[in-house]
Amino acid sequence: MKISVLMPIYNEENTVLDVIEEVKRIEVDKEIILVDDCSTDGTRELLQKKIGYGDNNIKVIYHAKNEGKGKTIRSALEQTESDFCIIQDADLEYDPGDYKALLAHAGDNDLKVVYGSRFLKTWKSTSLPHFVVNKFLTILTNILFGSSLTDMETCYKLVDTKVMKSLDLKANRFELEPEITAKLLKQGYDIQEIPVSYKGRSYHEGKKIGWRDGIEAVITLFKLRFSL
Repeated sequence: MKISVLMPIYNEENTVLDVIEEVKRIEVDKEIILVDDCSTDGTRELLQKKIGYGDNNIKVIYHAKNEGKGKTIRSALEQTESDFCIIQDADLEYDPGDYKALLAHAGDNDLKVVYGSRFLKTWKSTSLPHFVVNKFLTILTNILFGSSLTDMETCYKLVDTKVMKSLDLKANRFELEPEITAKLLKQGYDIQEIPVSYKGRSYHEGKKIGWRDGIEAVITLFKLRFSL
């Protein structure tokens, strides 16, 4: 099975090349689709200088203005040509080495969706405040949609590409995560989880999601639960 790695990028000059190299080293059939969301810290110039020459498995998209994570993923999806797709943030929080386990679980169990949960083993991979917010959003998702997830907000959502495109995603920002999950559950897909590695970073280290995004996630979940 071939996988499309969708990488939203915004102001990640210090980590983006390392993440790309880690993804390239993983021995799975893949394409990498990078979307720079109008970075202002030198990331864009770095990508233009270092990426794309002589590597047919990498595509690079440059947004003319900053539009948010959701929009970058929608841009990347337009270019996907694989069996499955997964989102890979351009920091060092998630380990691309987990792709193999996610793909194996999907293949062995004939699944269209597999989530990589950060919390099946321990919550201590991130700070307590971030864990509490994630736990609240996950419990709310389970109540509203009758699911039994442990990590609704995980970045590692391995989804059949045709299924992902069928969701008709509308999110522009971080509300992308609850939108994907809510729409998958409304369509009746079985979302199974396996544990993945995670090393959460602080705001000082470049973390971008904040409390306002948590409120937007709640609004998104309620809207999608009670919409037609």
